[in-house]
Amino acid sequence: MTDPAADPPVESAWTKLRRRKVVQWSVAYAAGAWGFLQGVQFLAEAFEWSNRVLKVSTLAFVLGLPVVLMLAWYHGDRGEQRVNRVELAIVTLLFLIGGGLFWRYQSASESQLATTISSASSEPAAAIADPRPSIAVLPFDNRSAKRGDTYFVDGIHDDILTQLSKVSGMRVISRTSVEQFRDTKLPIKNIAEQLGVAQILEGGVQRAGDRVRVTVQLIDANSDAHLWAENYDRELTAANIFAIQSEVATAIAAALKATLTAGEKARVEAVPTQSLAAWEAYQLGKQRMARRTSEALAEAERFFRKAIDLDPDFALAHVGLADTLSLHVAYSGKSSEATLVEADRAASKALELDPNLGEAWASRGNVAMTRAQWEDAERFLRRAIELTPNYAPAHHWMSFVLRGENRLEEERAHAERAVQLDPLSAVVSLNLGYTLEAMGRFDEAAARYRRAIENDSKSALGLDGLAWLNAYAQNQFAEAVPLLERAVALDGGNPELQSNLALVLVDLGDISRADHLVAAILERWPDDANANAVALGFAAARGDDAAAERLARKIPAGHPRGSVGLKQLRNLDLQRGDSRAARARYASAFPEFFGDTVPRIGMERFKVAIDLALVLQGMGELDRAGAVLDASERFMHSLPRLGGLGYEVADVQIHALRGDKAKALAALREAQKAGWRGPDWRYYRDIDPNVASIREEPEFKAVFADIERDMARQRAELAARPKDAPLELGSR
Repeated sequence: MTDPAADPPVESAWTKLRRRKVVQWSVAYAAGAWGFLQGVQFLAEAFEWSNRVLKVSTLAFVLGLPVVLMLAWYHGDRGEQRVNRVELAIVTLLFLIGGGLFWRYQSASESQLATTISSASSEPAAAIADPRPSIAVLPFDNRSAKRGDTYFVDGIHDDILTQLSKVSGMRVISRTSVEQFRDTKLPIKNIAEQLGVAQILEGGVQRAGDRVRVTVQLIDANSDAHLWAENYDRELTAANIFAIQSEVATAIAAALKATLTAGEKARVEAVPTQSLAAWEAYQLGKQRMARRTSEALAEAERFFRKAIDLDPDFALAHVGLADTLSLHVAYSGKSSEATLVEADRAASKALELDPNLGEAWASRGNVAMTRAQWEDAERFLRRAIELTPNYAPAHHWMSFVLRGENRLEEERAHAERAVQLDPLSAVVSLNLGYTLEAMGRFDEAAARYRRAIENDSKSALGLDGLAWLNAYAQNQFAEAVPLLERAVALDGGNPELQSNLALVLVDLGDISRADHLVAAILERWPDDANANAVALGFAAARGDDAAAERLARKIPAGHPRGSVGLKQLRNLDLQRGDSRAARARYASAFPEFFGDTVPRIGMERFKVAIDLALVLQGMGELDRAGAVLDASERFMHSLPRLGGLGYEVADVQIHALRGDKAKALAALREAQKAGWRGPDWRYYRDIDPNVASIREEPEFKAVFADIERDMARQRAELAARPKDAPLELGSR
């Protein structure tokens, strides 16, 4: 018989949890939370809400779990409120579980945000390993009887890539990089390692009469196992081509367990044109545009216009035309403003036809960037990245926008993401080099320029980038000139390359050759801004004020905020003693400097601000001038001294304008010892009114005498170089 005075039997922890309804409430809470989250996910996909909606909802339920368990524990058995050590341990454990879930989720969210740069993030972290499934689509085999069908096969390949790039749950390598493996004999595993992917898609296309057959197979790079394969045999129509591409993209996403949102599914299934001829012309235009030479761009423009003529509602053809026109400004010396107006009109037309076309938003961003409309450019490009997260050009152009605002870490993140998506693209690699150079990481920048040249032996811009770094970051002009000469030989239709060669020759001291080169450039491209800027420097150096003023007035016509023409007009105004006219020019071009506060200084405003300070001093606006100089000096410290985006001798100018001659001269000597040689060092020696107060100082003259001797040495070194000597790409 049981003794009633004896202690009651000890309950197990599980029994106590059930008695207090903790288990029941946990199950009910989990079921309710799961159902609610399924509803949120459905609505998010239907209305294309940001992924953060689902994340925040999940986080709220995770945080709510310990609260529900605590309430169940305390109120599941009324009247029992005391908590012994065992019970306290259980409650603590519940909090630790909830906290651990929260920490794990938060870490995963931060990792995802760091690797997925989208419009939701205003300050993306540097690109790191991307956890999403990754795939490269190798160039398809042409299995048609006609060799001329290669463009058709490449078009289908490129479109499948485009469709896959719309799936945010995958990382897809761009066409430029996979093109390097056309007809390769390398094993799949080696290709995957070079491209940084886990899966490879191979395929072939056969066109015969009015039929088309597309064969594809998805391969795991590590095991060489076939994950999925399919044959598509259809009547040859535009609608069927797009249907095949859509089916392939959907099947691959399913095989890699990458979920398509409702919006992505709609974009993947869209039919851009019903005209097969228009689609073929568009593909030919894209293939020409990818070459990035002035001649190929002219051909691309003709093909895109043909595609639009065949189908005016073909939005992607308008995008191709917009991008080609924008590239013309940089590569072909076309009049900038008129060409950009037409480019913007083409991109806007594409968006009118398809408001969710990410490529069109990217094109608008590119045009705005070229016009230095930074806020618009960033807004357009963020929308493009949101719609097409794997579209490398959008990240590539975004890095340019952020460079203009001197947001270097964000810039680097987008430049690296573009490289991650298109690792073997010469242009993309080159751009990352520009970013690293702007950060003062010259050795890494040089490696990137060399990588661009390795990726494309005809990369004129890679040679140009390496040459500019050699000259203006490393004071190696004798190595820079042959690189620029080779760049000009590769793309003689690009006036910027010839202008850069002329400027390097001027700084080296080969004035006669540079003068002839600029004259030839202006004869061929009379409206090119770079050529006119170099010619302006020549005219000013010769004291030809009439020619200098004519050229200076010509530059702002296409670049109203361009510092070169504005600076020269300021100099002429000050020579005439007309500070008021100079002030009016700056007020018209940069009205933000004349408000109640000094605007944020970025690359676009940096040198302009220093030039403006002298004008303000002449007008007696000393407080405003001082504030402008202070802001410029703060910005200056974020830059390296040397390189294409270095501050050069801005500190010399600032100290001289403040009247501190000793600091100005010390900074000048420091710059000379560091290797500063311009660009256009003679302007500072002979003309720049910002340093007029120290121009007659013995130390000023001594510094430039040392620079002159160094340039004479390098001219002799270049003259002794054999004409047939191989290009020196270096390894520094």
